[in-house]
Amino acid sequence: MVSLIEVHDVAFAYPGRPRVLDGATLALQPGERLGLRGDNGAGKSTLLRLIVGLGRPTHGEIRAFGRARVGEADFLEVRRRCGYVFQDPDDQLFCPSVLEDVAFGPLNLGQTPAQARARARDALARVGLAGFEERVPHALSGGEKRLVALAGVLAMDPEVLLLDEPTTALDATATARLLALLATLPQAMILVSHDPRAHKLETRAVALHAGRVVPSS
Repeated sequence: MVSLIEVHDVAFAYPGRPRVLDGATLALQPGERLGLRGDNGAGKSTLLRLIVGLGRPTHGEIRAFGRARVGEADFLEVRRRCGYVFQDPDDQLFCPSVLEDVAFGPLNLGQTPAQARARARDALARVGLAGFEERVPHALSGGEKRLVALAGVLAMDPEVLLLDEPTTALDATATARLLALLATLPQAMILVSHDPRAHKLETRAVALHAGRVVPSS
């Protein structure tokens, strides 16, 4: 079986700091919901960012969808096929209205404005935010922003989901609805979460420790 995402012996350090990743290796298979665990600062978010090209490893290789990914052109395709929900939703929301934010991705994929808006409304309904279309993103609660960011990713119908702490700032009801939705999705996903409720989604779990991927306890 060909892996969707492969990380081979990857090392990475931020300027002036020790390596946060030091020989990390993992693979995501079709249909998997892979839990990526580890302490704060272990490099989980860094690894997700490298997978979509928001940074380049100092050593090792990123492969996605059967090809090595090196330059920006390679990663543009990866970002079209991988939906990445950032840990901080403010990093993803920048339009004047919720509908525009969620429709932004489909528009960039070549959808007509009408098609993109239809996709955006459907995605908002799926995350429980129907009726939020004209709301101003920066005025939303933290949990609402997180759901809007997820809707923006789902509207692009990606092949893989990279989810960084998706339940943070959600109340119990919203968390239950989100996890129920994720459980129904066909996409393979890498799920970073400290939330034990989210761990129930995982088909397999690994952890980052001392810059390497190890079996999760």
